[in-house]
Amino acid sequence: MKPWTRRFLQRWLITGFLAFALIVLLGNRWVINSTDAYIYRDWALLPANDVGVVLGTSKYLENGKPSPEFRGRIEAAAELYRNGKLKHLIVSGANPDETYNEPRAMRRELIKAGVPDTAITMDFAGFRTLDSIVRAEAVFGLKQFTVVTQRYHSYRAVFIGRKLGLKVVAYIAPATSDGGYGSRNPPREVFARVKAILDIFLLSTEPKFLGEPEHIELTPDSAGT
Repeated sequence: MKPWTRRFLQRWLITGFLAFALIVLLGNRWVINSTDAYIYRDWALLPANDVGVVLGTSKYLENGKPSPEFRGRIEAAAELYRNGKLKHLIVSGANPDETYNEPRAMRRELIKAGVPDTAITMDFAGFRTLDSIVRAEAVFGLKQFTVVTQRYHSYRAVFIGRKLGLKVVAYIAPATSDGGYGSRNPPREVFARVKAILDIFLLSTEPKFLGEPEHIELTPDSAGT
């Protein structure tokens, strides 16, 4: 390869990398800045909603130890129910096979935490965050709801909901075993936010599965005390 050709390619590679980095940076700032006002750490300040959507995650880490993020979401959701901020919980996650079922695992732990079975609905098609948010409206008929997840994840979840015209707020769950809230910009999430922007505005991405509408019945015993 001739020297001038090599220099030309190097310039284009550097320019392309810088352009990509700028897009990622600006995309993340947009997602965070446009949703920060709808994300709450103090349950007393959180607007009350009838229904909360608990986003799924594995109960265990890759090393086999219990996941503090899973535990944090369960504790946060149960806290909101007990304090009357939510009347019903949708546990939305993936269940690719018999050995891995996020909604069932969340339901079991919520019941152990004092949430009655009648106040829990399982969404087995929450394969991605976008799927969980879209299905909350398309399947369960919700126009406004509270998302329960970690801080870093809440920005993207609220962004998706708000840009789809839904009145979504989020309650931050603990992310670490000592009750901390963790980083708001994990590397994987940085790129996932850009993907969310593309999904909504360029790709018009649809959930992997919708199915028939399901009605959520807010029975008298599904209200927190």
